[in-house]
Amino acid sequence: MELVVLAVVFGGLLIKVTGSSRSIGRSIGRAVGRSRRRSTSLKPVVRPNNRRSTLKPVVRPNNRRRIHKPAYPIPAMPKSMMLQGRAYVIDGDTIRINGTKIRLAGIYAPELDMPYGQKSKWAMVEICNGQTITAELDGERSYDRLVGTCYLPEGRDIGAELIKQGLALDLPEFSRGKYRHLEPAGVRRRLANGQFGHASIRIRQRTTIKVSRS
Repeated sequence: MELVVLAVVFGGLLIKVTGSSRSIGRSIGRAVGRSRRRSTSLKPVVRPNNRRSTLKPVVRPNNRRRIHKPAYPIPAMPKSMMLQGRAYVIDGDTIRINGTKIRLAGIYAPELDMPYGQKSKWAMVEICNGQTITAELDGERSYDRLVGTCYLPEGRDIGAELIKQGLALDLPEFSRGKYRHLEPAGVRRRLANGQFGHASIRIRQRTTIKVSRS
């Protein structure tokens, strides 16, 4: 009797599992069928190669004339060839008046990261402090700077004042030796020393000895 009951129970479970697996299979089949029908109902994709292109041709920059921008903005040269105002000191040989950079003509001061560079700058600050500076421009440009000689209200040349203090050198290629007599003794060797500056202010490291024959 017990064996009959177990057989009936086992058979019922088997029928239930088989039926559920069949229902799962039918559900999967229906989902696959729907996806196939959807995929077949989509419109075919038209590739660009099958159509005549309506896009405008791209104009490459190489097909145009190239415009070379200057590495530095070129300041406008005033018609009066003069600038006047309070000076903002950038370094020993460059100031700014009314937003325009001015390179002092005919002198050369050490760069800020070189020996005496900071000292040269602050000496120029002391010279220009509270003064109205007049810059007489010579029409030349140096990178983003106008070039000119700058004067204090009483007429003193501020480049000459810096050279007298031994914190700048005469630049003979442009000054034609205008400030050379103002240089203190030994300043050219102390500031230049063959390490900075224009070639015209460097000191020769070799000495030529002339031997007289008796």
